[in-house]
Parts: sequence; C-alpha cells; structure tokens
Amino acid sequence: MAVFEMPRQPYTGAPRRGGFSAIVGAIVAWNDARVTRKALSALTDRELNDLGLLRGDIEEITRR
Repeated sequence: MAVFEMPRQPYTGAPRRGGFSAIVGAIVAWNDARVTRKALSALTDRELNDLGLLRGDIEEITRR
C-alpha cells in the first residue's frame, strides 16, 4: 500500500506581473513538481497501476 504525505498545500497565491512574488511562486511550483516526481518515481509499477498510472505518465502529471 502506498501512502502519500503532502506536508503543505501547493502555492495558490496569484503572482503579480514581475517582482519577487512571481519568482517565489515559480520556485515553489518547481519544487512541488520535483517532490511529486520523486515520490511517484519511487513507487513500483504495481503501486502506480493501483493509482491508475503508468510510469510514462509521471512527467505529464508533474507538468500540470
């Protein structure tokens, strides 16, 4: 059985055009995708299948 634990909510603040908050938002979004990619990549093919995913779906999921 696979358990995913997300320690915080994804960044949902609306970044202003330019400025520091846009940079922080981009970094937070990149890190969220990295953590998700790492967690999904650590699963076995059977665990991914239980979630309805294939190993090739991981990159597509992290781009969203």
